[in-house]
Amino acid sequence: QVQLVESGGGLVQPGGSLRLSCAASGSIFRLNDMGWYRQAPGKQRELVAGITRSSSTNYADSVKGRFTISRDNAKNTVYLQMNSLKPEDTAVYYCYANIRRSAGDYYNTYWGQGTQVTVSS
Repeated sequence: QVQLVESGGGLVQPGGSLRLSCAASGSIFRLNDMGWYRQAPGKQRELVAGITRSSSTNYADSVKGRFTISRDNAKNTVYLQMNSLKPEDTAVYYCYANIRRSAGDYYNTYWGQGTQVTVSS
């Protein structure tokens, strides 16, 4: 089985910073794209940022210039550095990873349990 464990959420004041981490573990043959979605109360889940195995990145327009996604392939871990946080960034943040569990397997998408980020004064 595969697990994605997130950490780093919390309460921060507007203009502050947080760093989220998500580590994948378990039966992993190859880990491809990783990234972060978020879901605010009453809203649909939206893509925040994604990163390929070769570290090509993409971002939602609302976070460009403020958030930076990165990964450590040796640790099967993806990070999200969030700067200049705004109240509208408040949401539950979910990491995802596209993983093959064996050479004969297809890629499947796995999700973390979610971590709350609250931006408030």
